[in-house]
Amino acid sequence: MLILIIALGVVILVFLIVKLKLNTFVSLVTVSLVVGLLLGIPIGKINTVIEDGIGSQLGSLAIVFGLGAMLGRLIADSGAGFRIAMVLSRKFGRRCIEWAVVLASFIIGLALFFEVGLVVLLPIIFVIANELNIAMLYLAIPMAAALNVAHAFLPPHPAPVAIASIFNVPLGHVLTLGVLAAIPTVIVAGPLYNHFLHRIYPTVYRVKSVSKVMGQYHSFELAETPNFGVSVVTATMPIILIVVATISKYLLPSSSAISRIVQFIGSPDNAMLIALLCAVYLLGLKRQVPMKKIGKSMRTAIEQIAMMLFIIGGGAFKQVLVTGGVAKYVATLFVSVHWSPIIAAWVMTAVLRACIGSTTVAALTGAGLAVPLLQSSSVNAALMVLAVGAGSVFCDHVNGAGFWMIKQYFDLSLKETLLTWTPLTMLMSVVGLGCVLVLSLFF
Repeated sequence: MLILIIALGVVILVFLIVKLKLNTFVSLVTVSLVVGLLLGIPIGKINTVIEDGIGSQLGSLAIVFGLGAMLGRLIADSGAGFRIAMVLSRKFGRRCIEWAVVLASFIIGLALFFEVGLVVLLPIIFVIANELNIAMLYLAIPMAAALNVAHAFLPPHPAPVAIASIFNVPLGHVLTLGVLAAIPTVIVAGPLYNHFLHRIYPTVYRVKSVSKVMGQYHSFELAETPNFGVSVVTATMPIILIVVATISKYLLPSSSAISRIVQFIGSPDNAMLIALLCAVYLLGLKRQVPMKKIGKSMRTAIEQIAMMLFIIGGGAFKQVLVTGGVAKYVATLFVSVHWSPIIAAWVMTAVLRACIGSTTVAALTGAGLAVPLLQSSSVNAALMVLAVGAGSVFCDHVNGAGFWMIKQYFDLSLKETLLTWTPLTMLMSVVGLGCVLVLSLFF
């Protein structure tokens, strides 16, 4: 019955947005109310659950998205993004630019959360696409695939670290095997899937000079843009700070003052703030740009992402499903499974992910259910971590915040997002499982 309620909620949500053209955020809140009541959440508690879902989602993303949007706007308006795009385009050419984006995204994805990586990379992707006169989606899909695979498989991302802790596996083992599984997964779910999708669904690959999030594309004379070094340092400063903090976590004693300062500076929120302040100076004030013009760019950035933040904050739907006991119900379905531990761990996590829309909840719950399976088998525990990680990204759809982020950032309709991004996450998850099974033959 719970699964039917979830399915009904998804159908109603699609109907409200696609057929009735109701605002996405309003539709999410409406469906959350209906599904919450059907799941038996007390009528006096349902509003609190929805508020908690929206608050927890926005609380973790609003600062990063807000500062990231302003940083991206300054990079675009100053011509720094144009400079980076021109250098990359000339260096790799039109035929190889997709692979250059994949490689850069995967490397960046080793250190940055999926959401932060999108915020940092998309302004540059937007300029490259316009400069080469290709659809932004052609570069955005492999970029997002690379970021998402790194987020699911590789420490120091939260989910792999937490799962490794549950299974009591050294992070070094997870990282080593994770890279071996991640590389073929990125290739299949990124460029190969991209070319296949372009062939069967070409209408979604639209060349646009205007983006809801990035605004209007502007062409510059290279002489009037910041030099390449300043442009790259400014754009990648959040990455640099977060990478330094991540590495120092393993090299410096956690109790030392230096370690605490580095961790403080390298937290995503603070790293983005420092990068933005540096951009204000390096891309603005130092180049004699009036503060009033800089402020206008920052204000425009916030205006462009305001509705996106509300939509992504629609974590109410996810919270209603979790509070309504869906995760516990799904867990009971797998109490007595007798499959291969790797396959069982993946299936349990994938079903949880599709039902409740939360990668973290699905990963932690799936890992907890898989512990007895691991204890009674000789399977490499690091491979179990990767199997759970692969399952945690399965079938991202309307109950996940990432789905709405992709829809808004990639400027897609609901139908287009369901036909492009959701299959990508399913393919990514299945290929990831396949890679783990192949690795199990050798490790």
